[in-house]
Amino acid sequence: MRRNKAESIGKLLQDYLRRESLDSPLNEQRLISAWPEVIGEAMAAYTSNLYIRNQTLYVHLTSAVLRQELMMGRDLLVKSLNNKVGATVIVNIIFR
Repeated sequence: MRRNKAESIGKLLQDYLRRESLDSPLNEQRLISAWPEVIGEAMAAYTSNLYIRNQTLYVHLTSAVLRQELMMGRDLLVKSLNNKVGATVIVNIIFR
C-alpha cells in the first residue's frame, strides 16, 4: 500500500507549533540559548538576565567597556542571532 500524502514528522511538528502559537516562544528560547555561542563564552560571562519582550532582547551587563563594544556592533549581533535561530526573532538589543 502506497501513501500519497505522506509528510515528514518535522513538517508536521512545525505546522502544529505554528497553529498553536508555540513557535515564537520556542524561537525566543533558542535565541537566548545561542547567546553565549554567538558572542563567545568569555563575553557571555559578563552578561545576565537575558529576556525578550516585543522583539527586543534585553541584556544586563556588568562591564561598561563590553557594553560600549557591543553597542557598536549591535546590528551585526542582531543579524547573527536571528541567523542562528533561522527566524526574525528580535529587531533590537538593549544593553543595561
